[in-house]
This record gives sequence, C-alpha cells and structure tokens, in this order.
Amino acid sequence: MTAEQKTQVADWKIQTVEELKKLISENKTILIASIKNLPGSQFQEICKKLRGKAVVKVPKKNLIFRAIDGSDGEELKKIKENIESSIAILFSNSDAFDLAADLLKNKSPAKAKAGQEAPEDIEVKAGPTELVPGPAISELGALGIQIQIKDGKIEIKADKVIVQEGKAISQGAADIMSKLDIKPFSIGFIPLSAFDTQEKKFYSEINIDPEGTLADLKHAFGRALPFAVSIGYANSDTIGFMLSKAESHAKALDKLGPSESINDKTPEDDEKDAGSEDKQEQSSETQSDNNSKEEEKKEEAASEDKPEESKEVEQPKDDSTDNNTPETKPEGDAQEESK
Repeated sequence: MTAEQKTQVADWKIQTVEELKKLISENKTILIASIKNLPGSQFQEICKKLRGKAVVKVPKKNLIFRAIDGSDGEELKKIKENIESSIAILFSNSDAFDLAADLLKNKSPAKAKAGQEAPEDIEVKAGPTELVPGPAISELGALGIQIQIKDGKIEIKADKVIVQEGKAISQGAADIMSKLDIKPFSIGFIPLSAFDTQEKKFYSEINIDPEGTLADLKHAFGRALPFAVSIGYANSDTIGFMLSKAESHAKALDKLGPSESINDKTPEDDEKDAGSEDKQEQSSETQSDNNSKEEEKKEEAASEDKPEESKEVEQPKDDSTDNNTPETKPEGDAQEESK
C-alpha cells in the first residue's frame, strides 16, 4: 500500500473525529446511552427536549474510538468498554447523574411486540372498553378474559393477568394490548456509563432508579432516626422526640415521689444533716445506756429475791419451842409418881 493510499481518508470522517475531540475537551460530562429498539420519531423528540442541555451524537464506532484515542487522559479510554452498536454519545456541562436523570424522565411508553419479554405482570383491568362485539370477543376469551356486552360495547368483568413477568408475549396478547392501548414498555435513552473530564472519574453504572433510591433513603432514615434518639444525637429531626422522651421520664419520676439531688444541697444543709446525724447517734447511745441500766436493775432485784426464798425454805427449828413442848413419859412411870 502506497503512502498516497494511506492518506486517502474521507473528509467527513476527519471532520467528525475533530468535532468529537473538540466536544470531549469542551464539556464536563461524556455519557454513553443505549438507543436499542428506539423508533426514529421518539429519538428526534428526545433530542429536542435535550436541546440546550446536551449535544447528542450517534457516530460510527471506529470514529469515536479515534476521537477518544486522540484526546488526553488514560481514564477516558475506559469509556470505550461500553461503546457498542446502537449507542448515542451525549456531551454536556451538566453533572453526569443529573443528565442521566433527565434521560430517564424523557422515556416514553411503547406498545408490546410478540416475542418480547414482559418487564412485569401485564394485567387487563376490569371496566368498559371501546371494542364492539365481533372478533374481539373470541380474542379476549382465548386469553381467559371474562366479558359482557353493555350499551353495544364490550366490558371486561374482572381483572386478568395475560402475561407474567419474564414470560414472552404471544401474538394474541400483543394484539389485545394494542386494541386496548396498553403500553407495558418504556423506551428512550438508557444511560450506561459516563466520564467526568474535570474530575477525571469514570462511572461504570449510571443507570439510576430515582423511585427505588428514594424508597431506600426513606427506609434508611426510618432506621437511623430511633437510633439517633437513643444515643442522644440532637438535630432538627431528633430534638422533638428527645424532648418528648425527657418529659415522659420526668413524669415517671414524679410518680415515684420527690427526691432531693445531692448537687442541689448547700453547705448549711450539709451542716444540718451532720447535726441531725450526731443527734441521732447521741439519742441512740442514750437509749442503749438506759437499756443497760434497766437490765442491771433487773439483775440486782433478781439476786435479792433469791436468798429470801431460800431462807423460807431452809429456815432452822427454834430450840425454845422444843423445850416448852411436854415430854411424853411411859404409862408405868406416871402411875408410880401418883403413888
């Protein structure tokens, strides 16, 4: 291959690469988004909504690779991993996550096609329809949908799930959804990855779910709030609960009776307390002395009573009494004396 053949590159390709390199250097955020299965009309509509916020380009893969390789920064080359077919590149000075949120907001509902996988349970709600009796009756019956005719039109009697989440959509289900204007899909730009040229940061997963994130934050807040109150962490969210908790504790203490805090006592109160304690000690000592004296008296009285009792029991006989008592003599001796 000659040198002339090597330099034969279409001018529009060179211009495209230079334009992409300029966009990379002049913007804060480079975002890669999937546009797979996105109709051209909706693509144009989304681009109009993003006008003034971002520049949307759908270049060929080799051209954007050349633009990235010709730009400064090794971290930028990581974004090449997400560049495949059916992608769009957005250049903006907005924050990467803010731009991704805008893309998710601009997604629009789309009708189902046969063979697509249901993103969730697809349900036909009960109520009146604009369908007239005819072939639609058999089509609805084939899917197990109960109907009735009212005012010349078909009315669905009860809710019915016609396709479960993750299952392939049949042709009959797709036709009924089209007739009932059921659009189970949402199509638009799907954020894949982004690069911040100022911070030199690469974000591999930029597809955020605002509703799911908000639900997670609410759940985390609900768990953190009682913990913060229990440890006494005061802020605008916890102060009201902490005051209510303190008030309930105060009421509980009031029910137990008044109590005097040691820190609230004055030196005079301490002296009074010390004097009262001394008086109590003296009175207790006096009481103990009185008790001991009474015990001694009782013991003395008991000792005095015991000898008198013994005297009464062991009293000796009086000799004078024995001398005055006449002596009984034998009967023979008395007769002799009388003679």
